[in-house]
Amino acid sequence: MLYIGIDLGTSAVKLLLMDEKGDIKKIVSKEYPIFFPNPGWSEQKPEDWYAQTMEGLKELVADCDKNQVKGVSFGGQMHGLVILDENDNVIRPALLWNDGRTAKECDYLNDVIGKEKLSELTANISFTGFTAPKILWIKNNEPENFAKIRKIMLPKDYIAYKLTGVHSTDVSDASGMLLFDVKNRCFSKEMLDICSISEDMMPAVYESYEKIGNILPDIAEELGLNADVIVAAGAGDNAAAAVGTGTVGDGRCNISLGTSGTIFISMNQFGVDKYNALHSFCHADGHYHLMGCMLSAASCNKWWMEDILKTDNFVGEQRAISKLGKNHVFFLPYLMGERSPHNDPNARGTFIGLTMDTTREDMTQAVLEGVAFALRDSFEVAKALGVDIRKTKICGGGAKSPLWKKMIANILGITVEVLANEEGPSMGGAMLAAVAAGEYSNVEEAASKIVKVVDTVEPEPELVELYEERYQKFRKIYPACKDLFGKLN
Repeated sequence: MLYIGIDLGTSAVKLLLMDEKGDIKKIVSKEYPIFFPNPGWSEQKPEDWYAQTMEGLKELVADCDKNQVKGVSFGGQMHGLVILDENDNVIRPALLWNDGRTAKECDYLNDVIGKEKLSELTANISFTGFTAPKILWIKNNEPENFAKIRKIMLPKDYIAYKLTGVHSTDVSDASGMLLFDVKNRCFSKEMLDICSISEDMMPAVYESYEKIGNILPDIAEELGLNADVIVAAGAGDNAAAAVGTGTVGDGRCNISLGTSGTIFISMNQFGVDKYNALHSFCHADGHYHLMGCMLSAASCNKWWMEDILKTDNFVGEQRAISKLGKNHVFFLPYLMGERSPHNDPNARGTFIGLTMDTTREDMTQAVLEGVAFALRDSFEVAKALGVDIRKTKICGGGAKSPLWKKMIANILGITVEVLANEEGPSMGGAMLAAVAAGEYSNVEEAASKIVKVVDTVEPEPELVELYEERYQKFRKIYPACKDLFGKLN
């Protein structure tokens, strides 16, 4: 049997075809544009997502036995606001997870409604990227569009709707809307009221591994697939990546180095960080997880390489870096503001420590280290909760860099497990489809059979000590700059 995982990312949709054993048969990627109408704003057209997904699907299944394709599911960028009218047409471009325009709405939710109340209702507080403040922004700034809203969806769920005709979401993705009662795995009526929306505007909620429907007959015909191909609800990108890396069950950890960066800790029981520095969400395995999310991770390196250095030789630029733990340059990776643990949309990327002998290699190293240091900020919050993490899986585009993996192992002081494949959300989506189709009895069984660790990167005591000193300096830079960021913006 064959299963398809669709990872609806920020820069591209990546589609993966695997068999029932988890062997990858083909991977296809299709890019689409992202728009920045104003500083700190970030939008995409859902129509572009769908068009490129369909093109990708056609290419993905072109050479396979199409009768063997039994299921499709998703991982997808979280928090984005897709709004549909009474005819299910897109009203306006989607506001993305890294859109920072909702500072006023977040202040209203956190300060007027109150963080304690939000945490009680949703297990989280408001961040600018979350869906609820985006809805309030539309209400406050585009009332004509707000009046047209008949259905509110998340990015991957729009693709699921186009394929099945079903308005659905899953518990992991819905957890990031700030409209969802995470503990009880349902929408919060009180939060919907606070945002002036009704429950019939929301999609039906499924567990990530549950079937939502079958591919529509006309879509099946266009793709050359059987009409009985099932579609499973899927998961938010980080939960899907956790499935794809086997981060299921109690106390497992995964670090994702994609456009954004996350540290993901799976838990069997519901729990909340009392300071809400980490997100508390439902997991795709039927349980829960804590997550720290930074808005710019591998995208920092992409920006530095392509936009500043004007090169695509990522490997060559890293090859010259040798003085680990001894760099005098620091970089704050807050190019789009920051979420965990600072929750500051005004934060900005910053180099500090430059001198006349600073080299190109020093600055490249600082970018990579800055992302790792920022991940450690969230790691420290988890440790303060009593979570004992000795090792982590790793995935995402940045995970292909041996140097970056070495930095993370030594900056966090834990073992980094390298997987046979690092496909993350697309792999997780395909695994969820396999569970929904009955290939595996549950997500944990699928992970135990499919995910394989092929290498480990161990922390080196001397380097851990050097990086400990560097981290203690790094963690003082943001507090020193915080007030200035607000004034600059």
